[in-house]
Amino acid sequence: MSARATNPAAARRWFQRPWLGVLSRSLAAIFGGYGLATSTSVLMAVALPMARSQAVLTGMLTAIVVYACAALWAFAVRSALKAWIGIAAPAIVMALATWLLRSAP
Repeated sequence: MSARATNPAAARRWFQRPWLGVLSRSLAAIFGGYGLATSTSVLMAVALPMARSQAVLTGMLTAIVVYACAALWAFAVRSALKAWIGIAAPAIVMALATWLLRSAP
């Protein structure tokens, strides 16, 4: 086994490379933003008190703005971890709210 493989300082330096942060933020913007936009759209389609077709259309149009804002958020915060948390937490909350609304009698 090489010394590099067992050296924790070398592993830490490897994870501090700038391109990994950019990659993580890009993945958060693309996939996390998609998940956030999807959960927003579905929640609005279920929760809005209007005709189903209008609620779906409103949710889809709002999801476009949410997706753009998620991409901006991913690169505006100080760390990639904050970007992931700031995108994933609301997406999970909205998905749970949708699930609760759908399972209510």
